[in-house]
Amino acid sequence: TGAGHHRRAGCAVNAAPLLAGPFLFLRHGETENNRLGLVAGASDVPLNATGQAQARAAALRLAASGIDAIWSSPLQRARDTADCVAQALGLPVRVVPELAERNWGELEGRPRELRQRGVTPPGGESLDDFSARTRRGLQQIAASRLPLIVAHSGTFRVLGAWLGLPAQAAPVANSLPLHLSPAPGGGWRCTPL
Repeated sequence: TGAGHHRRAGCAVNAAPLLAGPFLFLRHGETENNRLGLVAGASDVPLNATGQAQARAAALRLAASGIDAIWSSPLQRARDTADCVAQALGLPVRVVPELAERNWGELEGRPRELRQRGVTPPGGESLDDFSARTRRGLQQIAASRLPLIVAHSGTFRVLGAWLGLPAQAAPVANSLPLHLSPAPGGGWRCTPL
């Protein structure tokens, strides 16, 4: 089955993206926006000192994981996190522009609490447009033994919905490697490393 096709197994809808086998996902390290509870979105904010330390720790944790390809959002916070892992593993980083975080328009740099479910802020990207863009990015990831995707909490929400994972109330933690793999009997499972 190609990317974007869905089949029903019981109640769950299972996606079959190009990522047909196991892969790893890593959200970027902490930024000042994260620390202060501010929307970063498409703003190209860097890692703070904590985020840099988190990226180094994640690289150490992933050193023996078997990753053979690294794919990253173009935003600096993701690129710097991916570069940290790439240096530890001796791998190149492939940048996929479509994996950038959602553009929140006028809400960028403002408190996260101002976001409203189902409302696209002025100058922002709708959830449907963001989801479609993210899926196009994910479809560019070529099959490999164990790819790593370094991106954003919004990217992971789209990915999780596509794979049929349970929705998370809170964003995925900064620099926490997640192992995603097909589950026996259908569907996907997500395990923190």
